Parts: sequence; C-alpha cells; structure tokens
Amino acid sequence: MIRKSIGLLAGMLVTVAVYAAGAQLRADHPDTYTVRKGDTLWAISARFLSKPWLWPEIWQANPQVQNPHLIYPGDVLNLSFINGPRLALQPRVRAEGDAIPAIPLSELRMFLREMRVLDSDQVKSLPYVVGFEEADLRGTVGRLVYVRNLQANPGQRYAIVRPTQTFRNFNGKAGRDGGADLVAHTLDSDASTVKSPWSEDFRADGHYGRGEDIGTEVSVIGTAEVLRTGDPSSLLLLDSTVEIRKGDRILPVDDKPYDPYYYPHAPKSLPGNARVIAFALDAYDAVGRSQVVALNIGSQDGVENGQTYSIYQPGETIADDVASDSWDRGTGKSVTLPQEFVGHVMVFRTFDRVSYGLIMDGVRPVHKFDKLELPE
Repeated sequence: MIRKSIGLLAGMLVTVAVYAAGAQLRADHPDTYTVRKGDTLWAISARFLSKPWLWPEIWQANPQVQNPHLIYPGDVLNLSFINGPRLALQPRVRAEGDAIPAIPLSELRMFLREMRVLDSDQVKSLPYVVGFEEADLRGTVGRLVYVRNLQANPGQRYAIVRPTQTFRNFNGKAGRDGGADLVAHTLDSDASTVKSPWSEDFRADGHYGRGEDIGTEVSVIGTAEVLRTGDPSSLLLLDSTVEIRKGDRILPVDDKPYDPYYYPHAPKSLPGNARVIAFALDAYDAVGRSQVVALNIGSQDGVENGQTYSIYQPGETIADDVASDSWDRGTGKSVTLPQEFVGHVMVFRTFDRVSYGLIMDGVRPVHKFDKLELPE
C-alpha cells in the first residue's frame, strides 16, 4: 500500500535563484514546468538555463529542507520574479517513490560494471587463468577454473577481466587536426593464442605499441569464488558474459564502482591536450547523446566525477585557392578553419590518466580526437 506523505509545507518552499552573472535564463524558457517520469535535473535545468551544468549552483533550498535534490514526477516548477528570477517548487501531497536523478544513470547500466582502466604493468602482473576443469578448452558457468599467483582465502569472490584496448599518447600526425594524436588500440581478443596473455601488436606492422602508455582498459567478463587455495588455486565460475579463456586476469570484485549521485559542474582548469580518445561498447565512427566516451585525462590531472566539459571538433586545414599562386608550383597556401562546438560531456568515472564521460547533449556527432574545452 502506497503511503502518502506531505512533500513540502507551504512555508518551506524550495527556491532556485537564477544569477545573471553565471546562469542566464534561456530566451525560450517556460513559465511553468511539471516534472515528468524520465526527467533529470540536467534536462530540467536545460529548459530554463543556457548553461545547465551550473544547476548545482542555482538550486538553493531553505535550510529546513534536508535534501533539495529530491524532486519527483508531478512536482510543478513556477518561474517568478521576486528580487530577480526564481523558480519555486510548489508543495503538494505526493506518493513516496523515486526521485528524478541528476543525470540519466539508468542509461549507463549496460556499461557501468564492465570497464576499468589499470596501469599496463599492473595488468601484466595480475593473477591469471591457466586452465580449466577436465582439460576444457574454455571456462563455463558451474565449472572450475584454475588460477595462478592468487593469494586468497576460500569463499572470496573475484572478477575475471579481459583487456579491450590500450590508451596511448602519440606525437604523430594522424590526429584530426594534424597535431598530437591520442589513440586507443584494440587488443588481440583471443588471449589463449599468443605467448603473453594478450598481444597488442597482433598485426605485426610496427605501429602498435609505440607512444606513451596511459593505461589498459579491461572488461569484467565474469565472477568466480575461491574453493581451494594454492598455485594454482581452484575457483568456481559463478557467472560470465562470454567463455573464459586462458590468460584472462583476476581482480577483486568492486561492489560500488560508481557514485550514487552525480552533480555536473564546471572544472576549475583544463588539462593540456584533453581529448576524446575512444568510444564504449560497439560504437565505431561517432557517438551522440547519452553515450559513453573515454577521455585522455584522469585523476592525476585533477579530474573528478561530475566535471563537465565542452567538446569541439578541431578545424580542418584546407587549401586557400584565392591566396595561392597558381602559376608557381609549391607555393600554395593553406588555412585552418575554426573549431566547431559539438556538445557537452560529464565525467562519471576517473582513473589515473583516463576518464569515462557521458555525452549530455550535442548539436553534432562526437568523433575521436575531438578536443575538450572549459564550458562557456
């Protein structure tokens, strides 16, 4: 039975002051808005403000209200002008239920528990799968897997991971703007057929493997429980998304890898040469709103969850036919076009030198090598 409760009393209105110095009202803002199921605080703020990432600064509640971020479907926001523009949340009797989130975290569920980024040397030294029960070629749920170099106790659970790509900083000219190139190389997917547990240089063309290594991404593909210790140890495979292979690595289970709430905010500074370097899941050429990207900046650069950046596509360098001398060969002139705004990305998970971000909005597709700037 749904319990009824008084959401907010008339004398305890939640107000939102809109400061002209930072968070301007949109020209097409509504005067009244009713919160709907599926809304987020970012989306609601974007209806009223030209800079929705500033919403943590503009939602200010009376001190009697314990949590100003608990806004529910059916709540009504009214815009008024008392000592400047303000939004008032009307008090009402509501059924208890789920408050709207700050960002569409539910849209990340397929991705959230899947990826981690580790130092590449750390990945190489992790415990690894060496064999399977009754000489099986692959590990399947309900069967034993044998793991070397694991210091554990019976009953402990571990995540089984497989590398997906290595992130590298390049100083070549393959980037979209001809400058520093930041890339993510896909690793060999069959860990059991190479000398090491996995190989980056599987094409043997001398290109992969160069550049500054900033981390290896691993995908969580299963969970196992220790039955017997030793070298190798015996683990029971509890679940998996794919068959387990020799060379797959072992990590402690991370039960709470993500924050329960995310509050978008502008960063205080911009790390040098910050860019989009990879896409999550099956995206190949470009991504859009509510999709996940990898960034070449991390906690060592001062990046933290919730920081919001603007994404820009670098301008192409083209020939200037008018300024060029068509009579003299080799004297053609070129010009670099201005960079173009693409959208906004909010960081939701950080590692030492790599972060994952959610595309919050955009006016065009996001590509690899797109640049990050401070939001304006």
